[in-house]
Amino acid sequence: MKDHPDDLAAAWSELVATARRTVTDGLVVGTSGNVSRRIRDLVLVTPSGVPYDRLGPGDTTAVDLEGRQIIGTLRPTSELPMHLTVYRSTSATAVVHTHAPHATAVSTLVPELPPVHYMAAALGGPVRVAPYALYGSDELAAHMREALRDRTGCLLQNHGTITYGDSLDQALDRTAQLEWMCRVWLLSAGSVPGRAPNLLSAGQLDAAAAQLRGYGQQGRHQG
Repeated sequence: MKDHPDDLAAAWSELVATARRTVTDGLVVGTSGNVSRRIRDLVLVTPSGVPYDRLGPGDTTAVDLEGRQIIGTLRPTSELPMHLTVYRSTSATAVVHTHAPHATAVSTLVPELPPVHYMAAALGGPVRVAPYALYGSDELAAHMREALRDRTGCLLQNHGTITYGDSLDQALDRTAQLEWMCRVWLLSAGSVPGRAPNLLSAGQLDAAAAQLRGYGQQGRHQG
């Protein structure tokens, strides 16, 4: 393999740490979610049915972009078709899939998360809900791909969430933001009888997206 063993070990350690965070952050229960990271033509991915706190360096699991196992003996996550579809159709280097409770609840109610907060712009716009299909199926992966068009995250009907990014931290942060927005909508939608939440317009989301592109520290010495 062309990838240096030390690089792969570090990447696997980061992936396991991210998977564990999905549990401690309340985004998954048990082994219900999965995480992956792409390194060139190799995809490191959490194995199927193994609690994240039991994963160690010797459990490294990796496939190529066709899903052929390259490293390890543990069977990759059953949601591998979704992960590979993201990598084949985007420039992503990390994917996080969860069964976050508020997001899953919203996925059963609407075809699109109403834009109650400007952070929807960080995901590319109003978050779509991919129609239900059996978990682990190519049909689900196809629905997800359509829902992710021009987006970096979507809801999966009666199932959960999937987000991607340029790093595991970014993908996980997008998952957390999506779960938070779903919680806000659920709290506001029925909290005051006879009142509906104010929703942001497309223009307001576009303005937020432009502002977010310059958010944070843009250089090492920026004040």
